[in-house]
Amino acid sequence: MHPTIFHYIFLAFAAFLGGMVNSVAGGGSFLVFPSLLKAGLLPIEANATGTVSLWPGQFTSIAGYREDLRKNRRLVIPAAIVALIGGLAGALTLLRGSQESFLRLVPYLFLLGSISFALSGPIGRLVRRRVAEHEAHPEKAEHVAMAPMLAVLLLITYYIGYFGAGAGLLTMAALGMCGVEKIAEINALKTVITTVANGVAVITFIVGGAIEWRFCWLMMIACAVGGYTGARNSRRISDRVLRPFIIVLGFSVAIYFFVHRGGM
Repeated sequence: MHPTIFHYIFLAFAAFLGGMVNSVAGGGSFLVFPSLLKAGLLPIEANATGTVSLWPGQFTSIAGYREDLRKNRRLVIPAAIVALIGGLAGALTLLRGSQESFLRLVPYLFLLGSISFALSGPIGRLVRRRVAEHEAHPEKAEHVAMAPMLAVLLLITYYIGYFGAGAGLLTMAALGMCGVEKIAEINALKTVITTVANGVAVITFIVGGAIEWRFCWLMMIACAVGGYTGARNSRRISDRVLRPFIIVLGFSVAIYFFVHRGGM
C-alpha cells in the first residue's frame, strides 16, 4: 500500500482523539485500531502499531503517582513483575498467531472491552464503597490478598499484552477486591501495572518487527498532544458524556467486525 497524505491526516487525527480520550476516560484503542485497519494495515500490525502509538502517554502519567507508589513498594515490585510476565506472554501470543485467527477474535475482544466500560460505573462504585468501609473502620481493614491478586493480575496483563481495551477497569477492580484500601493507591498501582504490561508489549512488538513506523512516529506525536490536551481540559470534558460515547463506539466497532469479518 502506498499511503497518501489523507492516510497520514486521518491517522494523526485518530491518534490525537485516542490520546485525549485515554487521558480522560480510557478507550483510545477503540479509535486507533480500526483507523489503522482502515488505512490498510494487517490486523496484528494494526494492533501492535496502535499499542506503541498510545504507550508514551501512559508512561508519563506514572510521575504523578510517585508519592503513592513510594508508600506501596511492597505491592509495586511483585505487581510490576507479574505485569512484565503477563504482558510479554500476551504480546508473544499475538505475534505467533496468524492474522486470520486474531481477526476472528477482534469482535469478541472489542465486545469484552465495551462490556468492561459499560460496567465501569457499577464496579467503580462497588470498589469505592469497599474502600470507604476500610477507611471508616481501619481496625477491620483486610490485608491484601497477595496471591489471588497476583494470579488475577497475571491474566489481566496477559490480555493487556494481547489486546488490552478496557483493562484499566479490570485492574482497578482486582486491586480493590483484593484489599488495596485507598483510591489513590489503586490508581497508582493500576498505572504501573498497565504501563509495564504495555511497555514490555511495545518492546516485543518492536523487536518482532510488527510496527508500521511510517505511521507510528506521527501517531505517537499526535497521541501525546491529544493526551496533554485532554489532561489540561479534563474538567471541561464531562466523563458522563465521554464514557457513554466510548461504550457506544466500542459496541459499534464490535458489531461491525461481527458483520464484516467474513469479508476481511
